Amino acid sequence: MTECKMIVIGERESFIVRVLVQKSASAGADCKFVPADINSINANLEGVSLITLFMDNNERPKENVLHFLSEKMEELAIQMIVTGEQLDVQYVVDRIPESLIYAKFIRPVDNEKYAEKVSEFFAKVQSGDFKKSILIVDDDPQYLGLVREWLKGSYKVAMASSGLQAIKWLGKNKVDLILLDHEMPVTSGPQVLEMLRSDEDTKSIPVMFLTGKGDKDSVMAVVSLQPEGYFLKTIGKDELLEKLADFFVSHRKQF
Repeated sequence: MTECKMIVIGERESFIVRVLVQKSASAGADCKFVPADINSINANLEGVSLITLFMDNNERPKENVLHFLSEKMEELAIQMIVTGEQLDVQYVVDRIPESLIYAKFIRPVDNEKYAEKVSEFFAKVQSGDFKKSILIVDDDPQYLGLVREWLKGSYKVAMASSGLQAIKWLGKNKVDLILLDHEMPVTSGPQVLEMLRSDEDTKSIPVMFLTGKGDKDSVMAVVSLQPEGYFLKTIGKDELLEKLADFFVSHRKQF
């Protein structure tokens, strides 16, 4: 089970901050207070998936702290609960991407509703709601199963054994990335890509090709189709996971 780890950031460990830490713990989170400076925050981010930013008496975090938080949250896929006076909350919301703000609480904070929101967040984490989804399309069932095993711990994974099956599946489901076999019978990878890009509902889905051919001519043929990238099928598990993680970090703002 994924560890439910979070931190509460504030200018000082006030009584209200201690209450928020206690309420977070009562909601099942491993939670502690961290001062609102870059060094302290950076030293306490390991394993954290949720941050509560508390502002008291107009004690807003410095601009460089918010900039640091924004970058690290995007990199590590961390969400934030913002608490404070209306103007202070808006100040933060204007500087942190909306996609990273899980909830906002205007003071005075309803402690029970806050605890419910923390509990809700970690329930979603446990169920995989925040995982990116990947559709693997390949006519080789053994390779499909292998890649699924590699990815299922980090992503929501769906499989299709043909291009037409993938198109049909995408008619009813959404996905963040398609790993598409370049060499398939009946409907080839390039043909599937063409169909995807001609449909308004699927044209913006990122596609990466899977190819068994690593010679220059074959690679250039793949690249000429302008996918988001490609992987040789000889790639190992660790390298594939690393490259996918890098892709989602670099494209996070586009989703």
